[in-house]
Amino acid sequence: MTADPVGRPVAELDTPALLVDLAALERNLDRMAELGRRTGKGIRPHAKTHKSREIARMQLARGAIGITCAKLGEAEVLAEAGIAPLLVSTEITGGLKVARLIALARRTKTLTVVDDLEGAVAISSAAVKAGLRVGVLVDVNVGQGRSGVAPEGAADLAARVAELPGLRFLGLQAYEGHLQHVYDAADRMRGWREAIARLASARAAIEGRGLTVEIASTAGTGTSDLAAGHPAVTDVQPGSYVFMDCDYGRVETLAYESALTVLTSVVSRQRPDAVLVDAGWKAVTVEAGMPIVKGHPELVYATMGDEHGALRGETRPGLGERVELVPSHCDTTVNLYDRYHVIRDGMVEAVWPIDARGRTQ
Repeated sequence: MTADPVGRPVAELDTPALLVDLAALERNLDRMAELGRRTGKGIRPHAKTHKSREIARMQLARGAIGITCAKLGEAEVLAEAGIAPLLVSTEITGGLKVARLIALARRTKTLTVVDDLEGAVAISSAAVKAGLRVGVLVDVNVGQGRSGVAPEGAADLAARVAELPGLRFLGLQAYEGHLQHVYDAADRMRGWREAIARLASARAAIEGRGLTVEIASTAGTGTSDLAAGHPAVTDVQPGSYVFMDCDYGRVETLAYESALTVLTSVVSRQRPDAVLVDAGWKAVTVEAGMPIVKGHPELVYATMGDEHGALRGETRPGLGERVELVPSHCDTTVNLYDRYHVIRDGMVEAVWPIDARGRTQ
């Protein structure tokens, strides 16, 4: 497409195209902001979902206390736009990444996480040389089994971190990622109670060493409503709530709505059992399952390689007809695109760059 799409109907967009329903996005942002106001807890949303300066600004305008970034690359992009404060929620190790962290901390208020003393010492040494103090959270494993020190080891690590020059111990991070997509509300609640007990015990042990826990950050979209009501928690880190996806749509009790779709066109009707569209693996990710076809429950999508997908069902859309796919995983689908086409009432209202697309380092 060569013409500026702003002000034109969605039906005139070339495909595949990534669409954001602006009204739905705004409602999702407002609902999460209301959770923070109602509970008195901070909202520190995760940029790994949207990777967008524009959406980060919308979150801060609604009272977010900062932005969480999975990778340094995301944080660097947001810092260039003057967005702060930033929490890098993944451990930073190795000379190159530590140097980038220090450079980031020179530019803007930056927090990071550690889960072992060796990593903390490396950041401490670099910070001292730079004349900085970097805010640090101890990353605690509360059940996901990915990164994070065991809860029983959190106090020892926190005490050592608090002694290191160049660092400022601020508290803990404890992400219960394994619970975010537990569909059944009762099952999710049972798992969350185990996770929050681990967080609370780690916090109590740290405070038992005479350390102040200013920050106890946890939760994603699937558990934010639970965590925000607990006294051991200071803030939550939801990401996918801005867009949701069809997998999150199966999670009971979540109040957020689908705001992200992939617009695709029918390119072939030669198969008797399906029509082909121009959205394959390069247009929509499927590691969390197949996308669903918005507004067409009678159609089922299946991938047919890099460039194609198949729609099977009771109806057969016509050649060139457009349909919208609701991805099963919004984060990874977003990372396939350079821009969002922002729509309202069937018209393109804006085009936003996906500023941190591909920033995986």
